[in-house]
Amino acid sequence: MPVPDDAADLKVLVGSPAAGLLPGRELPDGTLLLDLGPDHPSRAGLLELDLWLDGDTIAAADVRVGALHRGVEKLFEVRDYRQVLMLANRHDWHAPFAGELVVALAVEDLLGLVVPERAVLLRMVLAEHTRIASHLGFLGWPARRVPDIAPLLPIREALRGQLLALTGNRVHPMITRLGGLAVDATGAWLAAEVTATADAARWADALLSAMAAHSPAASGVVPVPAGVIDGYGLSGPVARAAGVDLDVRRLTPYLDYARHVPSRTPTVTNDAPGRLRQLAAEVVASAELIATLVDRLADTPGPVEVPLPKVIKVPEAETHVATEAPLGRAGCHLVSRGQATPWRLRLRTPSAATVSALPALLPGCPVAELEGALASLGYVVGDVDK
Repeated sequence: MPVPDDAADLKVLVGSPAAGLLPGRELPDGTLLLDLGPDHPSRAGLLELDLWLDGDTIAAADVRVGALHRGVEKLFEVRDYRQVLMLANRHDWHAPFAGELVVALAVEDLLGLVVPERAVLLRMVLAEHTRIASHLGFLGWPARRVPDIAPLLPIREALRGQLLALTGNRVHPMITRLGGLAVDATGAWLAAEVTATADAARWADALLSAMAAHSPAASGVVPVPAGVIDGYGLSGPVARAAGVDLDVRRLTPYLDYARHVPSRTPTVTNDAPGRLRQLAAEVVASAELIATLVDRLADTPGPVEVPLPKVIKVPEAETHVATEAPLGRAGCHLVSRGQATPWRLRLRTPSAATVSALPALLPGCPVAELEGALASLGYVVGDVDK
């Protein structure tokens, strides 16, 4: 539906950083502030919605990303490849390792690097660890709305503690190196990783059971039609919850996912509660995959990195690499002119696809159910603006 020319009936600030404001509080000028909870990445703010209403139902919507505008793709062009990895780490701040990984895979493809087997398996462990940590951030919203669920903070802190023990950083691991990883994992760390992710899986299982008995949102609206999935490039949990089996790990495997194909999570109802249940089911599946990978690592010795010169120049060529980031398909299109910096490095981010689809998805949604709809359509603002 075209956006009307006249002024919006309602302006919504999602995750506004204004302290002390309760979810759903309306300011005197009619602006509605939505806070999706302390764990949700929208707490950073910077997403605004202009809504035109038909009674209490959204008739049209327009999205404003805000004032982030970091221009990270242009920054890539004036950084060497090691510095690029650090910038990519900060793109989706709920899944920093996913940003590191997709760029490293693209550079390694052009360099023709063969990454040691142990590093490949550890990268998979960290990728699934990141998926769990990211999904839990979005599951904080339904967890506050069902009874008898253990607090989420200790679960997420245990996962952050694992990153701290391995990399020295709680949130941004910065562990990826071209040709492998900066550090190896000890047997004790791997055992602790299995414990921490199994705890997360048990929490997600409990949430699934609780949501079955107490729906966290009344939203039976905001389905994601197949046409919108194709038209806007939606992928990841949003597409899978709509019954579309889009998973890069299965369809075009990378790392060693061809050997460790992730288990299929159940197809659920194509609405807000269904998308949230999909996230919880994927937490369980990722924890199971990590346990399998740790068993294999016990029989896979090092090294975890390929020695490289101080200055890395990538041959003149181009490539596109895709991975299954926590929120969906992530891509890196790298063009090299044989220098120590990229000539062009473009990112395909799942959050940008999700946010661009909101004007097509939100019409028909009651304003009272907007919070649940947005909580189930995962995005991170840093992953939107490039």
